[in-house]
Amino acid sequence: MEPLKKRKVPLRKCVVTNEMKPKQELVRIVRSPEGDVSVDLTGKKNGRGAYLTNDKECFLLAKKKDILSKHLQVQVSSEVYDELELSRERGNKK
Repeated sequence: MEPLKKRKVPLRKCVVTNEMKPKQELVRIVRSPEGDVSVDLTGKKNGRGAYLTNDKECFLLAKKKDILSKHLQVQVSSEVYDELELSRERGNKK
């Protein structure tokens, strides 16, 4: 019998830390073609995406430096950063 092939793990770069990490460890924020910015929990929404490491310090640094606005080329409101923090907290409770 042949050994099972290892599956390739998709890597993405965090826009805050510039570290390459498995896609499951990151949170995707997407700008839709209409210009709406939202947290993409499925990772499949249509539009330009940016990935953040899923921890509080990374979110705070992104908010402080407004990194998402620069990366997504649209003004990102503080509500989106708050939504990020809420989704992280909900994810930790599971």
